[in-house]
Amino acid sequence: MMLTRREREILALLRRDPLAGAQSIADALGTTRAAVNVHLSNLGKKGAILGRGYILRREHAVVVIGGANVDIKVRSLAPVAYRTSNPGRSHTSPGGVARNVAENLARLGTPTHLIAAVGQDAAGERLLTETQAAGVRIDHVHRGPHPTGTYTAVLDADGDLVVAIADMAATDALSPEHLHTARELIGHAGLLVLDGNLSPRVLSYVLDIAAATGVQTLIDPVSVPKAALLAPLFATGRPVFAVTPNVAELGALTGRDLGGDAAADDPELLAAVALLHERGVRHVWVRLGARGSLLSTLGEGRVPLEAPPAEAHDVTGAGDAMLGAFAHALLGGADPVDAARYGHAAAALTVATPATVRPDLTARLIEDALNASLRRTT
Repeated sequence: MMLTRREREILALLRRDPLAGAQSIADALGTTRAAVNVHLSNLGKKGAILGRGYILRREHAVVVIGGANVDIKVRSLAPVAYRTSNPGRSHTSPGGVARNVAENLARLGTPTHLIAAVGQDAAGERLLTETQAAGVRIDHVHRGPHPTGTYTAVLDADGDLVVAIADMAATDALSPEHLHTARELIGHAGLLVLDGNLSPRVLSYVLDIAAATGVQTLIDPVSVPKAALLAPLFATGRPVFAVTPNVAELGALTGRDLGGDAAADDPELLAAVALLHERGVRHVWVRLGARGSLLSTLGEGRVPLEAPPAEAHDVTGAGDAMLGAFAHALLGGADPVDAARYGHAAAALTVATPATVRPDLTARLIEDALNASLRRTT
């Protein structure tokens, strides 16, 4: 969705005075009231205005849109032997990138809405019941005809991911039509978090609403194949507040062959980051695993961040904890660098447990971890 010059002028006037009438807008622009009414109608259809007096109103909440599924984690009890049976243990829990991010946010005390798709089956019912019990609002979760998605992860004896298989047919079937009733909610969000499990059509629809209403958007590419599909969506006319890829996903987003071991000062990595800035991304937060991360801000430079020491029990969910805590800190007024440090602390706390989302995660727990880390370095 693109706005015309006149529509942008009308939005600028409404941001100054959300209750301005059509006649006062017409007088300010030197046009007719009838012409303004036509533009206002078009702005409503495009999602740029959501009712009189709503242009600047924001609910201090995060809207998270993306995957929700059942996680099946299988961990080997010994070094993995390929192409044969391995002794191990299995565990089933609610999962999905967007759902996990939403639960992390809710546990930290941020009002959070989840928009996702699950099946009309027992797995979907359990998923929604447990997600709601964690404090996430699920009013706009779509119950579709496809079975609730699954994510099956095989971990080695050290808790590192060996391979994962995702069945995301329910999420794949989510369409813009399923999000129409949530358009006002999206346009009022304090922050919008999207994951790359969404189809390009849905992502484009939501990004258009966010661009038109000025909602800041964070995008997690999720995986290399998903990142490659996301790449065409980035354009300077549709700014994105932050993108959080790992090195391989950054390469897929920019069409560059970046080695997974690329360091924070690698020239190719920095060139890829610069390219995303040129395409309208304000903050590029590149995750470097145990080596920490690199936060690059358009016009303000780059900051390498160390990962806090942690004894990893299970790495599943670390990135979701990072992103959820990052968003929570931003809404609380933290600058992006401090918010990224907050995210790192949440990830370290999460990998130290077998849970995908740490059930006792609180803002106080993260703050204590940050203070302990500060004491160790002074």
